[in-house]
Amino acid sequence: MSKPINTCVLGVGLAGLTFHIPFILALPDLFTLHSVLERNPSSPRGKVHDRFGVAVKIHRSLDDVLADPDVELVIIGTPNETHYPFAKAALQAGKHVLVDKPVTSSTAEGKELDELAQAKKLVLYPFQNRRWDSDYLALKKLLDLPSSSPKSLGNLVEFESHFDRYRATLKGTWKDQPLPAAGQTFDLGSHLIDQTLTLFGKPEKLTAFIQNVRGLGSPEVDDTFTIYLQYPAGKPFPNPFTAILRGHILSARSKQLRYLVRGTKGTYIKYGVDVQEDQLKIIDAPASIFKTGYGLEPESLWGSLDNIQDNGSVVQSTWPSSAAGQYVELFRNLAGVIREGAPQQVKWMQSVSVIEIIELALKSSKEGITITL
Repeated sequence: MSKPINTCVLGVGLAGLTFHIPFILALPDLFTLHSVLERNPSSPRGKVHDRFGVAVKIHRSLDDVLADPDVELVIIGTPNETHYPFAKAALQAGKHVLVDKPVTSSTAEGKELDELAQAKKLVLYPFQNRRWDSDYLALKKLLDLPSSSPKSLGNLVEFESHFDRYRATLKGTWKDQPLPAAGQTFDLGSHLIDQTLTLFGKPEKLTAFIQNVRGLGSPEVDDTFTIYLQYPAGKPFPNPFTAILRGHILSARSKQLRYLVRGTKGTYIKYGVDVQEDQLKIIDAPASIFKTGYGLEPESLWGSLDNIQDNGSVVQSTWPSSAAGQYVELFRNLAGVIREGAPQQVKWMQSVSVIEIIELALKSSKEGITITL
């Protein structure tokens, strides 16, 4: 058995305590939580001990982390503008790196990190965890049905993917500041774009509308986006196809729209978001991610299908999110890549392509143009 990977998590805020540390602790055969970067601990033993009862080494500076010869893997869960400089410094120090989304603030930065990781023969992994959302797994299963299936949507003509919410005030955090990679397009759009590129590939044209609709804080920090990705006939379907990606900050709904997918043989609609984040915020022990019920959506959030019949009638049915969401699979793959050279399920340059789409979307919105890729 390979030695567990000594890991340091940079940042013990939402990202660190919710999306990274629980999985590192839950997989002791693969990882050891060696340390964290916590510049100003509010308690004597730090936030990890306060939350999970685990004592870990606390580094007060990035330099201390990088100088620690026992640290093999650095997980970057700090504010967006630090992702590029922290990842670059970690790679230069000979550490493997997992970077939270958005991986960088520019395509050029992403490519530079890729070249550095390859030169150093180190693993550089993007944290696109929502490829393991329960609803996304259910959507993939639906789209993989053969055309002969009575539940098949046929060839898709339009795909809508949403991360909407209602928030009438600012959060009062670094996310409100006009810093590199700030705003909802970088924050939530990273997920929607990654899922869409994974499903359908690169579009031919892009048109975007990106705004600060509340008029709060810096006008440079967007809170709402709509991005149209246009695909020509023959790619990926015989007909022209449009993907619409949206995140609206003033969407007053009890259940927010997640997916609306139209095809030549039917329509799929899904409300509500994956439950893992809410579960991870309140679990009392990392091992809870292996308990029955973790990652499973309630039936009230399952999607619905309307399929057209040969006689023109419509048959309605439920499309279950039967597979539990499993962010843990990203970490298992990460360990396999580092220790065994396994194929990387989320490739770095795929996430760089996400950043490229965001840059083009910002340009499209600012200049009021449609961009051909």
